[in-house]
Amino acid sequence: MALIVQQDLNVAIAEFTELKQQLERDSLVLSVLKQLQKFDTAIKDYSTALLEKKYVAAARHLETARSSLKMLESRKGFELKVLKALGTELTVQTQNMFYHLGEEWRQMVLWKLPPSKEISSAETAMQTELHLRTVPLKEDQVAGPPVASVLQAFAVLGELHTRLKLFGQVLLKYILKPLISYPSLWPRLEEQPDTVVLHFESAEPNLEHPSPMEVFGKITLVLGVLHKHLLSVSLDECGENDKDSTVVLAEMLGDMIWEEVSGCLIQECLVYSIPANSSKLEQYIEVIKSTEEFEKSLKNMGFLKGDATDLLKYARNVNSHFANKKCQDVIVAARKLMTSEIHNTVKITPDSSVAIPKLPDPGAGDHLKMQKASKMLHNELINLENETKVSQHTFSLPPCHISVSVEKLMELAYQTLLEATTSTDQCCIQLFYSVRNIFHLFYDVVPIYHKENLQKLPQLAAIHHNNCMYIAHHLLTLGHQFRYRLTNILYDGAATFVDLVPGFRRLGMECFLAQMRVQKGELLERLSSARNFSNMDNEESYCAANKAARQVLHQLKRLGKVWQDVLPVNIYCKAMGTLLNTALSEIIHRITALEDISTEDADRLHSLCQIMLEEGPLVFTPLLEENNNKKYQEEVPVYVQKWMMFKELMIILQANLQDIVDRGGVKVTIHKMLPNPQRQKSVKPDRYVSLYSLLSQCNLRLALFISLQPPWHSADHFSCYL
Repeated sequence: MALIVQQDLNVAIAEFTELKQQLERDSLVLSVLKQLQKFDTAIKDYSTALLEKKYVAAARHLETARSSLKMLESRKGFELKVLKALGTELTVQTQNMFYHLGEEWRQMVLWKLPPSKEISSAETAMQTELHLRTVPLKEDQVAGPPVASVLQAFAVLGELHTRLKLFGQVLLKYILKPLISYPSLWPRLEEQPDTVVLHFESAEPNLEHPSPMEVFGKITLVLGVLHKHLLSVSLDECGENDKDSTVVLAEMLGDMIWEEVSGCLIQECLVYSIPANSSKLEQYIEVIKSTEEFEKSLKNMGFLKGDATDLLKYARNVNSHFANKKCQDVIVAARKLMTSEIHNTVKITPDSSVAIPKLPDPGAGDHLKMQKASKMLHNELINLENETKVSQHTFSLPPCHISVSVEKLMELAYQTLLEATTSTDQCCIQLFYSVRNIFHLFYDVVPIYHKENLQKLPQLAAIHHNNCMYIAHHLLTLGHQFRYRLTNILYDGAATFVDLVPGFRRLGMECFLAQMRVQKGELLERLSSARNFSNMDNEESYCAANKAARQVLHQLKRLGKVWQDVLPVNIYCKAMGTLLNTALSEIIHRITALEDISTEDADRLHSLCQIMLEEGPLVFTPLLEENNNKKYQEEVPVYVQKWMMFKELMIILQANLQDIVDRGGVKVTIHKMLPNPQRQKSVKPDRYVSLYSLLSQCNLRLALFISLQPPWHSADHFSCYL
């Protein structure tokens, strides 16, 4: 009996299990059928709503169908072939919905854009038009639903952000940025029965760059129109993430475009409104106030949220921007002067001064202290005063020519430091170091930019030398002049330019010495064609030597004219004296190197030297007035080291042996130069024996060098020549 009961129980359990599985399959089928029915109903309701242009309802029905399809696809192990067809149908209907919404959007927001994709001019931008529907349509009108219905349908379908972003990009490119960049463009509204048209008109701009107040007004007008006719609607639902949320269209659009709009306003508008002079900084308060009002109006319309944005922060930080802009302008102006032509010059005299406004008088307290200190110092030193006083021009730069650009560069430095004295501490420091940067820039730019001309043209090398000395001259006292007017941070020894002086002097000196080396090389090259001044009895050799001497004189005269009235007189005389000394040294060296000189050779060599002696002083013409140059031509021995030696050489070339003995007492020296005692005995000096017949048996080079020395020099002093 128990066995029968056990068998019946097993059968019942099996039947129950089978019935349970059947119930689960039936429930699953029923659930699937319900979802299919829900999908089908949603698609039908969508189609009906779409025909009636109830886009919000149609969008929600589509979302219902999408959720049903997702649920069907999530059931693992229960795949239906119909699901693929349902997915295709849903995609088709969604695209159909987007098409209808797009058509409605284009009717509400119609763009007419210029053929060119890029806005390159104000004329191109004027071809842009924006048409906005202004009359809210009723549901029974065939023309279409209101703006809120279309935008909310986009929100339900998750397309609102993409659609609004595309609208914002077009708005930025074709309306907002042109209004900021082109001062001549002005927005104009043309109201029609059911549409408002936003387009551009052109007006003659007052300024090269638009003022912030004008630009803010233009932007506020455009965004106000958009807010009134397009973005003032509120959307209660958003289909994204299947959550209900409030969508503020103006705020959404503001988040998308504000960063670019504010950046463009800063770069194209506010940058150019920064004052160029510290005296105008107070007027900039109007710009700050207009920026605050502009952002306030945008917040009222919902385009902005939160506290102050980067735009307002930029406007309020005007002191820093002023300093940066001023420093940048100073460096740009300085570089422009440095890359201008050097040969445009102006003459500097001891009475010349940099054209800058007079510094303000010290404060009353400082003035009293200075006056008191000066009085005490005067009382203490009154008895030590020397009756002989130095000239007021003792420490002045000697008369010379400098580049006009360098004179303007120094005026720029003085003006910038003067600006620093009336600026805030931060601005003062920046301007001071900008002036230092001017001189660092000169040191780096000018020698490189004008390198070729400085190497080839002697006049430019001289002018550059003067430029560097002129700058160094002003740097000596530049910091001291402004020391007590700058901020306290720079007061204690920091406001100085003296450390730059050696570098500028070296810069000018190196350039001029390089040019001197070039000229020296050319002189030696010309003298190299003189055939060592040998065989002067040969007419061809004499002509070559005569030509070389003439070329040397011609080069020196030409160089003297080039440097005339350009270099300071003392530098001019030293430079010309050094070059003439180089030529004379080479001539002396070549003549004294000759082993034998005949009487005819000596006469011709003397005639060549006579040319140098007579015409050499004529190369000294530092001043334009010829009569004033005689003084320097008479002082040739001061500037030409070998001048007296050269004259001694000429005397020896025309003297006999007794004359040489009388001039230097070199009889013993000549005896020592004889090659051996036997030859010494065979030589009998005679008053009438030619010098050349004697020296032909001796070391002529040694004899001439010793005989050329004045009696007061010892032989050891000239050992370097032997």
